[in-house]
Amino acid sequence: MPRTRNGVIVSKEENYGCTDYRQEMILAGLRMRLQKEDLSKEERDAIFKEIRGLEAAMALD
Repeated sequence: MPRTRNGVIVSKEENYGCTDYRQEMILAGLRMRLQKEDLSKEERDAIFKEIRGLEAAMALD
């Protein structure tokens, strides 16, 4: 089975390390936090900002 990253097949030459995994887990956690209904507008905006930053760093935007 081919290796994937965010649903995209990753070539064997591409390095995938601990930092990549960590960023993916942080992103997943932030997305889960957005599912909570009890977040204030400020908290929600801060999470969105952090998600956008991570996506840019991971070249997902």
